[in-house]
Amino acid sequence: MEYQFTRITPTHNVYRTLLHDHEAVRSQSRRGDCYDNAQAESLWSRLKTEVLEVRERPVFADLADVQVSVADYFDYYNHERLHSSIGYQTPYHAHQQLLPLNPLNCPA
Repeated sequence: MEYQFTRITPTHNVYRTLLHDHEAVRSQSRRGDCYDNAQAESLWSRLKTEVLEVRERPVFADLADVQVSVADYFDYYNHERLHSSIGYQTPYHAHQQLLPLNPLNCPA
């Protein structure tokens, strides 16, 4: 019996190629710094908890259903949900306070 071995491209190389082809940047911790991706991980954890656990079935009807659910959650997360780490403000409000003011005393 003769065996033919084919080289299988490791998944991480396929993933890197896909990201490169779409000009996307990987979100991954740097070696020795396990906290540089903590904010993104926290957001996804909350999204999964607060979106999926309140659904009757944690299954979406189709891709459009997923997109609407995620968009609605991000809108809530940024404009309504109070965050203790920024003085119980919404991220939108905290960001507006950081913007430089123009001569009309409005965010630029």
